Amino acid sequence: MLRAAPLTLEAVPGTVPPALEPSPGTRAWTVDVPAQRGYAALLAPELLDAAERARAGRFVRAADRDRYVTAHVALRLVLGAVTGTPPARVAVDRAPCPGCGGPHGRPVLRDGRRHFSLSHGGSLAVIVCAPVPVGVDVERIPRAEVVGHVAPKLHPAERAELAALAPAERPAAFARVWTRKEALLKALGTGLVRSAAADYVGSGPFPAADPAFRLFDLDAGTGHAAAVALLTAPGTAAS
Repeated sequence: MLRAAPLTLEAVPGTVPPALEPSPGTRAWTVDVPAQRGYAALLAPELLDAAERARAGRFVRAADRDRYVTAHVALRLVLGAVTGTPPARVAVDRAPCPGCGGPHGRPVLRDGRRHFSLSHGGSLAVIVCAPVPVGVDVERIPRAEVVGHVAPKLHPAERAELAALAPAERPAAFARVWTRKEALLKALGTGLVRSAAADYVGSGPFPAADPAFRLFDLDAGTGHAAAVALLTAPGTAAS
Protein backbone atom coordinates (compact mmCIF):
# COMPACT_ATOMS: atom_id res chain seq x y z
CA MET A 1 0.00 0.00 0.00
CA LEU A 2 1.36 3.39 -1.01
CA ARG A 3 1.97 5.59 2.00
CA ALA A 4 0.61 9.11 1.69
CA ALA A 5 3.24 11.82 2.01
CA PRO A 6 2.91 15.56 1.29
CA LEU A 7 5.49 15.79 -1.50
CA THR A 8 4.65 19.11 -3.13
CA LEU A 9 4.73 19.74 -6.86
CA GLU A 10 4.51 23.44 -7.62
CA ALA A 11 3.37 24.73 -11.02
CA VAL A 12 6.06 26.82 -12.70
CA PRO A 13 5.02 29.99 -14.56
CA GLY A 14 6.60 30.88 -17.89
CA THR A 15 8.39 34.20 -18.33
CA VAL A 16 7.89 34.87 -22.05
CA PRO A 17 5.29 36.73 -24.13
CA PRO A 18 2.05 34.84 -24.88
CA ALA A 19 3.03 34.47 -28.55
CA LEU A 20 5.91 32.23 -27.48
CA GLU A 21 4.00 30.14 -24.96
CA PRO A 22 4.36 26.36 -25.42
CA SER A 23 1.90 24.01 -27.11
CA PRO A 24 -1.46 23.50 -25.35
CA GLY A 25 -1.15 20.71 -22.84
CA THR A 26 2.42 21.54 -21.81
CA ARG A 27 2.82 21.72 -18.04
CA ALA A 28 5.82 22.25 -15.78
CA TRP A 29 6.38 21.51 -12.10
CA THR A 30 9.22 22.28 -9.72
CA VAL A 31 10.24 20.49 -6.52
CA ASP A 32 12.21 22.03 -3.66
CA VAL A 33 14.62 19.15 -2.99
CA PRO A 34 15.74 20.05 0.57
CA ALA A 35 12.13 20.59 1.64
CA GLN A 36 10.84 17.38 0.02
CA ARG A 37 13.67 14.88 0.38
CA GLY A 38 12.31 13.35 3.57
CA TYR A 39 8.92 12.63 2.01
CA ALA A 40 10.57 11.33 -1.15
CA ALA A 41 12.72 8.95 0.90
CA LEU A 42 9.56 7.47 2.45
CA LEU A 43 8.04 6.86 -0.98
CA ALA A 44 11.16 5.72 -2.80
CA PRO A 45 11.16 2.03 -1.77
CA GLU A 46 7.67 1.57 -3.19
CA LEU A 47 7.87 3.85 -6.23
CA LEU A 48 11.37 3.54 -7.70
CA ASP A 49 12.25 0.50 -9.77
CA ALA A 50 15.31 -1.69 -9.18
CA ALA A 51 17.50 0.25 -11.63
CA GLU A 52 16.62 3.59 -10.02
CA ARG A 53 17.29 2.26 -6.52
CA ALA A 54 20.61 0.82 -7.64
CA ARG A 55 21.67 4.10 -9.22
CA ALA A 56 20.67 6.03 -6.11
CA GLY A 57 22.83 3.70 -4.04
CA ARG A 58 25.90 4.48 -6.15
CA PHE A 59 25.98 8.18 -5.27
CA VAL A 60 28.83 8.99 -2.89
CA ARG A 61 27.53 12.38 -1.76
CA ALA A 62 24.29 12.39 0.22
CA ALA A 63 23.19 15.64 -1.45
CA ASP A 64 23.48 14.07 -4.91
CA ARG A 65 21.57 11.00 -3.78
CA ASP A 66 18.81 13.09 -2.20
CA ARG A 67 18.47 15.17 -5.38
CA TYR A 68 18.24 12.07 -7.58
CA VAL A 69 15.74 10.24 -5.36
CA THR A 70 13.52 13.28 -4.84
CA ALA A 71 13.49 14.12 -8.56
CA HIS A 72 12.65 10.57 -9.64
CA VAL A 73 9.95 10.05 -7.03
CA ALA A 74 8.39 13.34 -8.15
CA LEU A 75 8.65 12.28 -11.79
CA ARG A 76 6.78 9.05 -11.08
CA LEU A 77 4.07 10.94 -9.23
CA VAL A 78 3.66 13.35 -12.16
CA LEU A 79 3.68 10.66 -14.85
CA GLY A 80 1.27 8.55 -12.84
CA ALA A 81 -1.10 11.49 -12.52
CA VAL A 82 -1.02 12.52 -16.18
CA THR A 83 -1.42 8.96 -17.50
CA GLY A 84 -3.76 7.54 -14.85
CA THR A 85 -1.19 4.86 -13.97
CA PRO A 86 -0.08 3.85 -10.45
CA PRO A 87 3.29 5.63 -10.05
CA ALA A 88 5.17 2.43 -9.29
CA ARG A 89 3.93 0.93 -12.58
CA VAL A 90 4.98 3.79 -14.84
CA ALA A 91 7.21 2.22 -17.51
CA VAL A 92 10.01 4.41 -18.90
CA ASP A 93 12.26 3.43 -21.81
CA ARG A 94 14.85 5.22 -23.93
CA ALA A 95 14.15 6.39 -27.45
CA PRO A 96 16.69 5.46 -30.15
CA CYS A 97 19.61 7.87 -30.30
CA PRO A 98 19.17 10.16 -33.36
CA GLY A 99 22.89 9.87 -34.07
CA CYS A 100 23.61 6.15 -33.83
CA GLY A 101 20.25 4.46 -33.27
CA GLY A 102 21.35 3.01 -29.93
CA PRO A 103 18.94 2.74 -26.96
CA HIS A 104 20.22 5.84 -25.17
CA GLY A 105 18.10 8.67 -26.57
CA ARG A 106 15.72 10.77 -24.50
CA PRO A 107 13.57 9.02 -21.85
CA VAL A 108 10.08 8.13 -23.13
CA LEU A 109 6.97 6.50 -21.77
CA ARG A 110 6.70 2.95 -23.04
CA ASP A 111 3.15 3.54 -24.25
CA GLY A 112 4.13 6.82 -25.96
CA ARG A 113 1.09 8.71 -24.68
CA ARG A 114 3.02 11.76 -23.45
CA HIS A 115 6.46 13.30 -23.80
CA PHE A 116 8.32 14.39 -20.69
CA SER A 117 11.65 15.65 -19.43
CA LEU A 118 13.28 15.87 -16.00
CA SER A 119 16.17 17.98 -14.75
CA HIS A 120 17.65 18.57 -11.32
CA GLY A 121 20.30 21.05 -10.31
CA GLY A 122 21.17 22.96 -7.18
CA SER A 123 18.21 22.70 -4.81
CA LEU A 124 15.55 22.20 -7.49
CA ALA A 125 14.07 19.53 -9.72
CA VAL A 126 11.90 20.48 -12.70
CA ILE A 127 9.54 18.20 -14.63
CA VAL A 128 7.77 19.04 -17.89
CA CYS A 129 5.11 17.04 -19.74
CA ALA A 130 4.11 17.95 -23.30
CA PRO A 131 2.31 16.64 -26.39
CA VAL A 132 5.53 16.96 -28.45
CA PRO A 133 9.20 16.07 -27.79
CA VAL A 134 10.37 18.24 -24.91
CA GLY A 135 13.50 18.99 -22.93
CA VAL A 136 14.02 20.86 -19.67
CA ASP A 137 17.11 21.99 -17.82
CA VAL A 138 17.67 23.71 -14.48
CA GLU A 139 21.02 24.90 -13.22
CA ARG A 140 22.44 26.89 -10.36
CA ILE A 141 23.91 30.24 -11.54
CA PRO A 142 27.59 29.32 -12.04
CA ARG A 143 30.75 30.89 -10.71
CA ALA A 144 32.67 33.24 -12.98
CA GLU A 145 35.46 30.71 -13.52
CA VAL A 146 32.96 28.14 -14.80
CA VAL A 147 31.67 30.66 -17.33
CA GLY A 148 35.21 31.35 -18.51
CA HIS A 149 35.88 27.64 -18.96
CA VAL A 150 32.67 26.66 -20.80
CA ALA A 151 31.80 29.81 -22.79
CA PRO A 152 34.33 29.07 -25.58
CA LYS A 153 32.27 25.95 -26.46
CA LEU A 154 29.15 27.99 -27.28
CA HIS A 155 27.83 29.29 -30.60
CA PRO A 156 30.01 32.18 -31.89
CA ALA A 157 27.16 34.70 -31.55
CA GLU A 158 26.56 33.61 -27.94
CA ARG A 159 30.26 33.98 -27.16
CA ALA A 160 30.20 37.50 -28.57
CA GLU A 161 27.12 38.42 -26.53
CA LEU A 162 28.70 37.21 -23.30
CA ALA A 163 31.98 38.97 -24.04
CA ALA A 164 30.11 42.27 -24.51
CA LEU A 165 28.62 42.12 -21.02
CA ALA A 166 30.11 43.44 -17.81
CA PRO A 167 31.80 40.60 -15.87
CA ALA A 168 29.17 40.73 -13.12
CA GLU A 169 26.39 40.13 -15.67
CA ARG A 170 27.97 37.13 -17.40
CA PRO A 171 27.10 34.29 -14.98
CA ALA A 172 23.33 34.90 -15.19
CA ALA A 173 23.46 35.38 -18.97
CA PHE A 174 25.55 32.24 -19.37
CA ALA A 175 23.05 30.29 -17.25
CA ARG A 176 20.26 31.41 -19.60
CA VAL A 177 22.26 30.20 -22.61
CA TRP A 178 23.26 26.90 -21.04
CA THR A 179 19.83 25.90 -19.75
CA ARG A 180 18.22 26.76 -23.10
CA LYS A 181 20.89 24.78 -24.92
CA GLU A 182 20.67 21.74 -22.62
CA ALA A 183 16.88 21.77 -22.88
CA LEU A 184 17.11 21.80 -26.68
CA LEU A 185 19.65 18.97 -26.79
CA LYS A 186 17.42 16.91 -24.49
CA ALA A 187 14.40 17.54 -26.71
CA LEU A 188 16.42 16.44 -29.72
CA GLY A 189 17.53 13.37 -27.78
CA THR A 190 21.22 13.88 -28.53
CA GLY A 191 22.52 15.34 -25.29
CA LEU A 192 25.98 16.86 -25.63
CA VAL A 193 26.87 14.45 -28.43
CA ARG A 194 25.62 17.37 -30.52
CA SER A 195 28.02 20.30 -30.28
CA ALA A 196 27.06 23.11 -27.93
CA ALA A 197 28.06 25.46 -30.75
CA ALA A 198 25.62 23.98 -33.27
CA ASP A 199 22.46 25.91 -32.32
CA TYR A 200 21.96 29.57 -31.43
CA VAL A 201 19.66 30.00 -28.42
CA GLY A 202 20.63 33.51 -27.29
CA SER A 203 21.72 34.97 -23.98
CA GLY A 204 19.25 37.85 -23.70
CA PRO A 205 16.01 38.14 -21.71
CA PHE A 206 14.11 36.11 -24.32
CA PRO A 207 15.31 33.00 -26.17
CA ALA A 208 16.08 32.95 -29.87
CA ALA A 209 13.31 31.99 -32.29
CA ASP A 210 13.74 29.10 -34.72
CA PRO A 211 11.27 27.27 -37.02
CA ALA A 212 12.48 23.87 -35.76
CA PHE A 213 11.99 24.47 -32.03
CA ARG A 214 10.50 26.78 -29.43
CA LEU A 215 12.29 27.81 -26.27
CA PHE A 216 10.99 29.50 -23.19
CA ASP A 217 12.45 30.30 -19.79
CA LEU A 218 10.99 29.23 -16.47
CA ASP A 219 11.01 31.21 -13.25
CA ALA A 220 13.33 29.07 -11.13
CA GLY A 221 13.75 31.58 -8.32
CA THR A 222 16.88 33.22 -6.97
CA GLY A 223 20.16 31.57 -7.80
CA HIS A 224 18.87 29.25 -10.55
CA ALA A 225 18.01 29.38 -14.25
CA ALA A 226 15.70 27.01 -16.11
CA ALA A 227 14.42 26.57 -19.66
CA VAL A 228 12.17 24.32 -21.73
CA ALA A 229 12.50 23.36 -25.41
CA LEU A 230 9.68 22.01 -27.56
CA LEU A 231 10.33 20.57 -31.01
CA THR A 232 8.13 21.84 -33.81
CA ALA A 233 10.06 19.86 -36.44
CA PRO A 234 11.28 16.78 -34.50
CA GLY A 235 14.83 15.71 -35.21
CA THR A 236 15.98 19.01 -36.70
CA ALA A 237 17.41 22.27 -35.49
CA ALA A 238 18.99 25.16 -37.31
CA SER A 239 22.65 26.02 -36.93
